[in-house]
Amino acid sequence: MRRTVSILGCGWLGTALGRSFLRKGWKVKGSVASTQSYNRLEVSGISAFYVKAKPKSLTVDYNSFFNTDVLIISIPPTRTDCVEDSFPQKIEQVITKVEELSIKKVIFISSTSVYQSKNTEVKEGDEGTPEKASGRALLKAEKLLLENPAFQTTVIRFGGLIGYDRNPARFVQGRNKPVQDAPVNLIHRDDCINIVTQIIEKDIWGEVFNAASPEHPGRNEFYAKAAKISELPVPEFSKEKGDYKVINSDKLIHALDYKFAYQSPMDYLKEVEEWTYRI
Repeated sequence: MRRTVSILGCGWLGTALGRSFLRKGWKVKGSVASTQSYNRLEVSGISAFYVKAKPKSLTVDYNSFFNTDVLIISIPPTRTDCVEDSFPQKIEQVITKVEELSIKKVIFISSTSVYQSKNTEVKEGDEGTPEKASGRALLKAEKLLLENPAFQTTVIRFGGLIGYDRNPARFVQGRNKPVQDAPVNLIHRDDCINIVTQIIEKDIWGEVFNAASPEHPGRNEFYAKAAKISELPVPEFSKEKGDYKVINSDKLIHALDYKFAYQSPMDYLKEVEEWTYRI
């Protein structure tokens, strides 16, 4: 049976997901919130829809976007003063539409920012109050989705996204203070796509998964090498360690029998040498 997947939020990750699904022969619908993005999405072969989630409303050009086997929610919290309240309210608007059109399977793209930096390894069951408002907003949104009995949700907490034109050396350029050393929690976009695909194909629902490369080199080692390869200034590093967390993805690995394409972010840096983009 040909699957139909709708992706709410076709940005850097969502669009790549959609293209990958198309290559598998799936029917793919994608949402954008601007005319420019709409045209870009149509060119890619993804059926484009205009969907704008707000705290008190959901604007949809055609309800057929929500006629789908699986809905992937890939909209990050925006940087606003009230994001801790406004983002969960946006998700509530989406949930209302999911219930209305009887969608039964949902994947929510979350982030490892939901965890506190307690200088230790963290697993899915670990609790705490995230340092950033965006992390607290994501945690509230996760809860709304997971606790709704009308559909099944699987949450994926991705580490920092890298790959292709997203040059990690840029992450630490132009800082006005030294970079403190700490383990990195990163994941390549190829692994993100593979993980989402396997969850759908293996029908794994009602779960929360961490997803970051199993190996965690230090910031100093990783970003120094990334900068040198990209011919960018090597940032100043502090000998002091900052607060950190190490994301444990064992649950995901065992549940999916998953092997990361990039076991370590250091493996990925080999590709950086092929980039032509410079800042």
